[in-house]
Amino acid sequence: MKVQSNSISTKFIPKITIGEFYKQHGELLQLKLIAGKKGFNRLIREGSINRPGLQLSGYLRYFPRQRVQIIGWGEMSYLKSLATEESEQRVRQLFMKKIPCLIISRGMTPPSFIVKQAELLGVPLFVSQLHTMRLINTVTICLEMDFAPRTNEQGSMVDIQGIGVLIKGPSGIGKSECVLSLVERGYSLVADDITTIYCLEGRELVGRAPDLGRFHMEVRGIGIIDVTTLFGLRAIRPEKKLDMVATLKEVEKGDEIERVNLNQSYYEIFNIKVPHVTIPIRPGRDLATLVEVAALDQKLRSMGYNAAAEFNEKLLKITGKNSRKL
Repeated sequence: MKVQSNSISTKFIPKITIGEFYKQHGELLQLKLIAGKKGFNRLIREGSINRPGLQLSGYLRYFPRQRVQIIGWGEMSYLKSLATEESEQRVRQLFMKKIPCLIISRGMTPPSFIVKQAELLGVPLFVSQLHTMRLINTVTICLEMDFAPRTNEQGSMVDIQGIGVLIKGPSGIGKSECVLSLVERGYSLVADDITTIYCLEGRELVGRAPDLGRFHMEVRGIGIIDVTTLFGLRAIRPEKKLDMVATLKEVEKGDEIERVNLNQSYYEIFNIKVPHVTIPIRPGRDLATLVEVAALDQKLRSMGYNAAAEFNEKLLKITGKNSRKL
């Protein structure tokens, strides 16, 4: 059975300014602003980078100008090999294409003509201490998350022994209390109440908490609590791959409840199917234990062991033997 996502918002059009990029990733990328701060409102429109070697040599016909531009040792050596006037002209031609920004790697001090043109044309110019390839890889990873399609799901997410579980259910059913019990047992909180799901490269779903409520929980009757203060850093995870969805559902008289769970059901987000279980709610049931067991069972299934299928196979063998005796 397949369950469609009832996400809060499924449409995301990335619009990332250089200012936002610098604020979010500047520390990780070890960026230092040299010039061009007035260009912080420029948009990055593609989630990848470009090394403008060909462009600095004068070939501008095919130029991915909407990407972050990175200059390494090779490009800098080439510019220094040219006469100063020619180097300045090449840099000016590059900046006139309205690139989002330019990052110089390896902590190299940019020549004065680059700083001059960056400030004049409003092109943000950064220097990073990272080596070129490491800088390229890190920027690519940052942009991959920034440009990934995303949606907000009503539900709390927790990491149970490496299994990312999104716990859903109607308001007031006990999602946060269930997650709080799991955190108390040593598992890690990813998000409470609202979980932002990112789709990476169309193949993997990753859950995060919205910035405002990150690492906080709302517990009815108590209020807002800081999970890191109460349980320490081991009780939180900034993000986690989504491996399973567990829906808490109140049982009404006459409802059919899956006993064996031989046929796996799925929850679909961005056309990616995630294993899904429905956990019936009744007075006295320990929800945290049930979610924990469901996650551990899913971990075994991902490793190739299916207890329900094994039980069914044994049952068929026993009934087959008995029928032959009769």
